[in-house]
Amino acid sequence: MTSRGILGWGAYLPARRLDRSAIASVAGGGGGTGTRAVASYDEDATTMGVAAARLAMRGSTGAGAEASAGAAPTPWAPWTPRTLWFATTEPPYLDKTNATAVHAALRLDPAVAAYDAVGSVRSALGALRAACDSADPALAVAAGLRTGLAGGPDEASGGDAAAALLVGTGEHGPVLAELLAWASLSEEFLDRWRIPGDPASRRWEERFGEGRYTALGAEALDAALAQAGIAPAGVTTLVVAGSAGPRAAKAIAVKAGIPPGRLASQLEEQVGNPGAAQAALLLAAALEALSDGEETIVVLLNLSDGADAAVFRTTGALAGYRPARPVADQLNQGLPISYGTYLRWRGLLRAEPPRRPAPSRTSAPAARRALDFKFGLVGSVAPDGTVQLPPSPLDDGTRPMAETAGTIAAFTVDRLAYSPSPPVIFAVVDFDGGGRLPVELTDADEADIAVGQRVEMTFRRLFTADGIHNYFWKARPIRQGPAR
Repeated sequence: MTSRGILGWGAYLPARRLDRSAIASVAGGGGGTGTRAVASYDEDATTMGVAAARLAMRGSTGAGAEASAGAAPTPWAPWTPRTLWFATTEPPYLDKTNATAVHAALRLDPAVAAYDAVGSVRSALGALRAACDSADPALAVAAGLRTGLAGGPDEASGGDAAAALLVGTGEHGPVLAELLAWASLSEEFLDRWRIPGDPASRRWEERFGEGRYTALGAEALDAALAQAGIAPAGVTTLVVAGSAGPRAAKAIAVKAGIPPGRLASQLEEQVGNPGAAQAALLLAAALEALSDGEETIVVLLNLSDGADAAVFRTTGALAGYRPARPVADQLNQGLPISYGTYLRWRGLLRAEPPRRPAPSRTSAPAARRALDFKFGLVGSVAPDGTVQLPPSPLDDGTRPMAETAGTIAAFTVDRLAYSPSPPVIFAVVDFDGGGRLPVELTDADEADIAVGQRVEMTFRRLFTADGIHNYFWKARPIRQGPAR
């Protein structure tokens, strides 16, 4: 039987970090130590899912966006997933499938099925299990934006992130972590819930949830290890994610007999809990730490409305895998954000709106006609080799540009344009290998922008009008260290 497991992954942390110590002085309580990851005003679950999926598809073959001028765009993985699963508890759309926007941004073939698994934290594990159960290669993407009321525990302990896992068999590519067993337990009890439309979740008294999850987690863990024929002492790393906190994770490890020191960090001091994305994010971070080529056992345990335990065995192929953007690098590249700005971005602080007419809603026919450019950032190539952006109907050739880095040729700071986070910084970007495009900059402060600065492209939300999200591409500075 051909082994099946993880072929690659991508993890995405937004650029901004909120210092929790800044919360109490404004909100009158809450806060704490450390930081939490904060999605930008132009990010949502879909855009973060695209960012993680792009990194997963890039795999270890990519040189990153820091490639020297004139370098070829980073290639995609040598195979294409046949199914895309997208999980989140904060879907930008209801009724409409959100996974199709991820599908379009990745420029996947129309024959690749795209499905949502939204509404609960556990839906992310359902998406991953569906991907693992498929005979074809599949891509499971999860994104989370955990928001709480000002001064509350969710505000401080939550976080924003996304992660994507490529799943397949040895026929599709080197298996980095083979799936040995999966055990699930389901139980109905009140722990965490949110009425549709509410800005924040509600929770029952913490000790009740911790008690139930400790028992369920230990039982699911025992069942999965028994299926795999692995003794607790043989577990190299135990990754615990979900609704229960670090105390429940430690209690489960002790109850199951997992040796001390083998419980993976939940990244609570730097990122926070990103809800549906936490399980895949922590699994990616754990695999990065085990990339020495030795065979190890990694157990992913997710606690949400029950428990899911998946046992993976890493292979020698992991030693040669280099994620396009490691979690460890992203943890050290955060930019500060003030608490007031965070509240405005999340809609928790009502601020003066821009004194300009609001943008009109996007035209569905126009968006459909420009689908390749709008979602895939595909330009055209003239007979003389000139790259055109936007694409020209007179050209025959096409050139995908989303994975191509560029240089700022000129920029301007617009303090009058409509924006929920003024001022708007526009730049003229010259792409490596040809092509020029006026584009908005993001994840950047006005004082840090300069002509000649290197940038990469990122999929973002320009604005929302009449309930329609207008997605397109922006540029952001390439920071020091591995490309973000």
